[in-house]
Amino acid sequence: MNTILTFDILNSFKEIAHFCTTRDGGVSMGSFSSFNVSPFSGDSTENFNRNLQILSQKTEIPTDSFIFPLQTHADKTLIIDSEFLMLGSEEKANALKGIDALITAEQNICIGVTTADCVPLLLFDHKQKVIAAIHAGWRGTCARLVQKTLNEMQLNFGTNPMDVFVLIGPSISSEVYEVGRELTKNFAEAGFPVNKIFTERADKLFLDLWEANRFLLFESGIPDAQIGISGICTFSSHENFFSARRLGIKSGRMYSGIVLKKF
Repeated sequence: MNTILTFDILNSFKEIAHFCTTRDGGVSMGSFSSFNVSPFSGDSTENFNRNLQILSQKTEIPTDSFIFPLQTHADKTLIIDSEFLMLGSEEKANALKGIDALITAEQNICIGVTTADCVPLLLFDHKQKVIAAIHAGWRGTCARLVQKTLNEMQLNFGTNPMDVFVLIGPSISSEVYEVGRELTKNFAEAGFPVNKIFTERADKLFLDLWEANRFLLFESGIPDAQIGISGICTFSSHENFFSARRLGIKSGRMYSGIVLKKF
């Protein structure tokens, strides 16, 4: 397995680079083995920094150009603009607390999210040259975080959903994502088509986060042909991808990133 993966839905755009990391190619040990790319997972700072250097070499993105939000399964977004980039390191860290979606039109800044079963979404508005990275577990999905992010893109950058291309990256699939029955009420109240995103098998209930987020994107006006789903299940492919359901919460994380290139 390669250290980083890219996907067709975004590969055709020369203005951006994108990637999703795997478990392979790093230096971390145990449940962080081996390519943990999250500073908040419980791994040693030394191992994270070494893994970040490896990622920097693989992507040719400087280590100080990567942005890491401190995700909390909430629905807050943050725009990475020139004002943010002028902040000191402590101020930046404070601004990134409780953030689950990043948006930027700044060049050479890699925005991304860390995941280990939750859904990473990478968005590119090819007309306005704006990118976004979203972390959507069931809570963020149910809170319609992807739509809130698109609204911020529209308000601040004039984004038209018709111009947006989206990658739904490696994450847990509906084949194995068993959930409690109380979630059907949460999603029904949030306006989701519960009959399309929940499946019952052998008296167990399974949730399709890929379809739930695709529904939100399509409802927002993004053409279905501009939504790419990786089709990779992190739980089933846990040898190559981190899975919190397999390894526990205190385990490694993948990083899904996107950057606007400077021409």
